Amino acid sequence: MRIFDPHIHMTSRTTDDYERMAAAGVRAVVEPAFWLGQPRTSVDTFVDYFDSLIGWEPFRAGQFGVRHHATVALNPKEANDPRCRPVLDLLPRYLDKDGVVAVGEIGYDSMTPAEDAAFAGQLALAVAHDLPALVHTPHRDKARGVERTLAVVAESGIEPGRVLVDHLNEVTVKLVRDTGCWLGFSIYPETKMSPPRMVELLRTYGTERMLVNSAADWGRSDPLLTRATGEAMLLAGFTEDDVDQVLWRNPVEFYGQSGRLDLTDLEGAAATFAGNSILRGGE
Repeated sequence: MRIFDPHIHMTSRTTDDYERMAAAGVRAVVEPAFWLGQPRTSVDTFVDYFDSLIGWEPFRAGQFGVRHHATVALNPKEANDPRCRPVLDLLPRYLDKDGVVAVGEIGYDSMTPAEDAAFAGQLALAVAHDLPALVHTPHRDKARGVERTLAVVAESGIEPGRVLVDHLNEVTVKLVRDTGCWLGFSIYPETKMSPPRMVELLRTYGTERMLVNSAADWGRSDPLLTRATGEAMLLAGFTEDDVDQVLWRNPVEFYGQSGRLDLTDLEGAAATFAGNSILRGGE
């Protein structure tokens, strides 16, 4: 089973996670820029964060044979913080980087006017830089949030097939299914989706344009739930080809629209990055 996790926050994970993921079949990941758990105090902190997403994390992943790509954006939660909004002027610098395969996460958290402006502005950046867009849907009032999301996407002029609407569930999947957008589902303990629920959605709606991710981050999460979903699909009667489409070919097709996916094998990765290694006490 080969796995491409299209939404995982490896900055929050350990090298042990990379080792376990590689052993489970995870060969590639996309890490979206997101909220780190406490307020940032200046735009300069985004510079360091984005630099790590396109530098240190790809190196760290490569030590275990995992290809790491990133998306960059001002995330919805921080779009409400005046200290963070100037990062919108910084984004074009990073949207031209080779390892950046989409604009994201963008979208809604609390559906405020500030989020409206940041969302529309970043969809415009996606169009200008010829990149796909990864859209976060709100955890609260999700149905209304998805409806509002789809309206802004339609107004933006971006091709729906270049938009991935993420964190969907049984209520919201029907809103997105016939729009031409891609559909993302986060398999996450206790919240969002579970492997059995995901299997039922795949029975109902099929495997086309459906992406499954772990969304693993600093919360109680599990980077191997993509694998667990694939195993649940097989037990439910889906074929190995069905599993490969959902866990590999669909994310490859979506992010491949960036023209920047690098899925070549990693061999003999460099021992250090900027003078540092993942080893402690090593040479």
